[in-house]
Amino acid sequence: MDRTTTDPAQPDPADPADPVDAIAAQWRRERPDLTPQTEAMAAFGRIYRIARAMGERAEQAYAPYGIGRGEFDVLATLRRAGDPYTLSPRELTATLMLTTGGMTGRLDKLERAGLLTRSPDPNDRRGLKVTLTPAGLDTVDGAAAAGMTVQQHVMASLGERDAEQLNRLLRTLMAAAEG
Repeated sequence: MDRTTTDPAQPDPADPADPVDAIAAQWRRERPDLTPQTEAMAAFGRIYRIARAMGERAEQAYAPYGIGRGEFDVLATLRRAGDPYTLSPRELTATLMLTTGGMTGRLDKLERAGLLTRSPDPNDRRGLKVTLTPAGLDTVDGAAAAGMTVQQHVMASLGERDAEQLNRLLRTLMAAAEG
């Protein structure tokens, strides 16, 4: 049954109810004038809850590698930069949308753990370069595989066609939200 052609106040019997349905039903009961908007609220509520749950699962996947999500983000950004896995702190800060203080704290922790090094930038006397160490490369490669395995396991519940459709829809929604 296509939910777009049914009354949003009536859940589709083929879809199991979840906690977001209960919240939407409460809003429809208390503010019937907001009934059309509860579908959007429910969708974004589910996106938020999925993101939070998957963030927790990512933390668990990264824990055996001795890193959390924040550290993973730094290592993964360096890894995605390609060989020699080097960026400036400014490039990392811009990519990860962190303050310089927040970035410094993460870099300090990762450097102490032997996962990256900071060295003078040969092209800028005042600049630094941040580079993955071999241990950092091994760590991020293992953590990335573990995290993506968790994500794939959850995504597999949709099937390939539905997963592709979900990605198309989310791409459109993200463009509207960020535009």
